[in-house]
Amino acid sequence: MSVSSSAPLRSGPAGGWASISIAFKRSLVSQFQPRMLVALVMPFLIMFVGLILLSWLLWTPIQTWLLELLGGWNAFESVDQWLVGLGLFSLKVYLAPLLALGILLPLAGVLGLIIAAVLVMPLVLGHLQQKDYPDLIKQGHNATVYSVWNAVWVGTLFVVGWLVTLPLWIFPPFALILPVLWWVFALTRMLQVDSLVEHANVQERKYLWSRLNSQYWLIGLIFALLNLIPPAWLVLPVFSALVFAHFSLENLRRLRQHEAAAASTTLIDHDN
Repeated sequence: MSVSSSAPLRSGPAGGWASISIAFKRSLVSQFQPRMLVALVMPFLIMFVGLILLSWLLWTPIQTWLLELLGGWNAFESVDQWLVGLGLFSLKVYLAPLLALGILLPLAGVLGLIIAAVLVMPLVLGHLQQKDYPDLIKQGHNATVYSVWNAVWVGTLFVVGWLVTLPLWIFPPFALILPVLWWVFALTRMLQVDSLVEHANVQERKYLWSRLNSQYWLIGLIFALLNLIPPAWLVLPVFSALVFAHFSLENLRRLRQHEAAAASTTLIDHDN
């Protein structure tokens, strides 16, 4: 299939932006179907077990490292000693566990996201193809390898970036802005790839990712903001996969319908 760069991404009543709301509405319906309710358990259990293992293995080393790091900061040490001298509390004693938690929670979270991208997304795509997109033919190649590689580099960059920018959290605006930005990056870069790589060929992927880039990032931003609400953690891995999948597959279907209609028109004109 040849995808013209000038072809409009509209083959029905909804365009790229409107299809975001359509994707969310369809995902709500899909989420309450039995198979997708069962799928909620996998990333949650993996994230929970991962948090326990990470805490058991890394809690003490991380706290020790943080205490040494904070102790080597003269300004912080002066404030800490001043508070202790007033008979209040040691800032290090309270801050080190909070920072350690701030490191371990995203590690467990991104582990759950990687699992959702690599393992849950194929379940989601298979379910949606059966229920909503039976006419959409898979044209992707080496989808699993592509997905795993994408998850590894995005997850690695997320963890490194999170740790590098963690000291900026002591400044109030960054404590809210940075987590959202990193989660937007991780969610968008992982799920826009995994939602399309099985069904779209190389040309279709490049075209859709280029034309729908802003919409993908908006969906990622919505889920990054929802990620700030703790109860949402239980459903976000699967629900976000559903939204990205519905959005990608619907736009891919419309793109192919447009290309098929254009090819048919060209053939008729040629015959005439």
